[in-house]
Amino acid sequence: MASAAPSRVLVVAYRTAATPLLINAVRARSHRGECAFTLLVPRPYWDPDTDEASATLELAIPLLEEAVGGHVDGIIGDSDPFVAVRDAVTELAIDEIIISTLPARVSQWLRRDLPHRVERFGLPVTVVTAQQSERAVVSRSLG
Repeated sequence: MASAAPSRVLVVAYRTAATPLLINAVRARSHRGECAFTLLVPRPYWDPDTDEASATLELAIPLLEEAVGGHVDGIIGDSDPFVAVRDAVTELAIDEIIISTLPARVSQWLRRDLPHRVERFGLPVTVVTAQQSERAVVSRSLG
């Protein structure tokens, strides 16, 4: 009897990619069933060489791998987060999406209604919104 293929979960994050709230959400998702995770970091428009996005992947992937007890892929996407998600969903045959955002009062992604726009793909979408204190901890660890 063949086992079901793991669910392909796209985790979309930039500045919140290594926050405890996101790491705990990914850990919880991994406990609900076998998953293959990909962290998508949309490239900041001011970073055409993707240095910041690469640094984000470098910081976050080991933390996510520890949380899930396995491999996590990482990709850098388009500077428009909607386009980045659309491309990843198309190319990677994603089954569900976790979007991690900054707090609502400062999040461009929430202001642009990214979670609702992404729901148009017909996939389950979970939104994890970081607290201001979490962002401060991550910022200190980066520099």
